Amino acid sequence: MKKVESELDEMRAEYDFSKGVRGKYAKQYAEGTNVVVLEPDIVREFPTAESVNEALRSLIPVITSHRKAVAR
Repeated sequence: MKKVESELDEMRAEYDFSKGVRGKYAKQYAEGTNVVVLEPDIVREFPTAESVNEALRSLIPVITSHRKAVAR
């Protein structure tokens, strides 16, 4: 027998969230999460997180010097 939708949506009596704090760990979670989805052609060239990070780090000096040149 299928349960009625309203029965599935209700909380059980044994769940007590009266002392719960909404979003208690949201800031910590957001700070530690930087998920980026790479396109397949990029993944073929940079298959690991280390290879992606190495490539991006090698671009930092180029980007920095370009920003300084544009700001002048």
